[in-house]
Amino acid sequence: MNNFRIEHDSMGELQVPADALYGAQTQRAIDNFPISGLHLPRPFIRALGLIKAAAAEVNLAMGHLKKGQAAAIRKAALAVADGQYDAQFPIDIFQTGSGTSTNMNANEVIAHLAVAGGTRVHPNDHVNYGQSSNDVIPTAIHVSATLTASEQLLPALKHLKKVIDKRARELKNTPKTGRTHLMDAMPITFGQELSGWSAQVGSAVERIEDALKRMRRLPQGGTAVGTGINADPKFGPAMAAQLKKLTGVRFESAENYFEGMAAQDAAVELSGQLKTLAVALMKIANDLRWMNSGPLAGLGEIELPALQPGSSIMPGKVNPVIPEAVAMVAAQVIGNDASITIAGQSGNFQLNVMLPLIAHNLLQSIEILSNVSVLLADKSIAGFKVNKARVEQALAMNPILVTALNPVIGYEKGAATAKQAYKQHRPIMEVALETTGLSRDALKKLLDPLALTRGGIHGEGK
Repeated sequence: MNNFRIEHDSMGELQVPADALYGAQTQRAIDNFPISGLHLPRPFIRALGLIKAAAAEVNLAMGHLKKGQAAAIRKAALAVADGQYDAQFPIDIFQTGSGTSTNMNANEVIAHLAVAGGTRVHPNDHVNYGQSSNDVIPTAIHVSATLTASEQLLPALKHLKKVIDKRARELKNTPKTGRTHLMDAMPITFGQELSGWSAQVGSAVERIEDALKRMRRLPQGGTAVGTGINADPKFGPAMAAQLKKLTGVRFESAENYFEGMAAQDAAVELSGQLKTLAVALMKIANDLRWMNSGPLAGLGEIELPALQPGSSIMPGKVNPVIPEAVAMVAAQVIGNDASITIAGQSGNFQLNVMLPLIAHNLLQSIEILSNVSVLLADKSIAGFKVNKARVEQALAMNPILVTALNPVIGYEKGAATAKQAYKQHRPIMEVALETTGLSRDALKKLLDPLALTRGGIHGEGK
């Protein structure tokens, strides 16, 4: 019994660990949901702390809390936001769908800290004044996702784009064989290939920034069902203003609380943009893997930085570990989005009842995309080397270069020339000399791989 103390709530008494800062409602959730061992992540607990600190300031200004109570709550809530008490948030993410248990977990911890500091504070009557789990938890999803995306993901993507752009400039005059359907096609430069990656990342940044406009709209102030019962009509706008002051992010009060509580459309939208980013990163990672493949029996166009031994049995083997990690992150994010999509459909009447799952998956997607984007930039793209001899050999043997001769010799003669080059495994230049009647100088000009990367009708000043 020395290891426990007795706490009570509206349902009665129960034992709580003696050193726990939480109370009875948190303990009931711990007992009721021993499911996954997964807890709501640090950014979400940070958002909860910020919300409770903001609420204390707003309730003080509106005359609903005494100065000492508000100060004690704010101090404790900011300590929670700062990560000092994360171990006191042990509830499984698979819990009551409103996240009521986690909201009460925060209320109890903050109240316990305030009482320990000498101020009489009640978790429901003071810490949770003017609030409900039904508006606090959706608001925490919006705040945590917005802050994490703004502070981690967008800077990571901008760094990735910067690194890609730098390599693209370095390789703007290095031609290679283009590929469609994984088959030889007309030449492009490495710079052009990388420019496509850069544009994908840039578009992802634009999409995410646009989705965050909706995420900055907070349903705080809707309380239980969206009507604002037991909350001052000015509470929601004042909360948005206070959170803006605490974070520097332009949060605003939602025009319609019913939407913000009954639906999670903004979170679903953001998750969809994260999925689109994951698809883009998967494409980039797989391009790198193909280009690096071999190095003898594959394409061998580039050599990625060697980071670790690639096999426990094959000495000297080195694998493209960072692109593989990127691909796995992309798969996880796509799976997270599927779960969030289903969860977003679970807004029954006035409340979505899969909020903790949405919070966990959304924040995990943001975190792992942020981390892996930096790794992709710094440990793959920044340092890969082009195998120029291999690339030039492939270009010389590429029969598809004959496409540039179409305006001169026609499609059918071009097709026959290409087929002969394929069949005889000879450079296209040699075969074209025999089949087209054009001089070597004319063919060298028409079939120049770098010039062909510039498009237009070759040989007409394009």
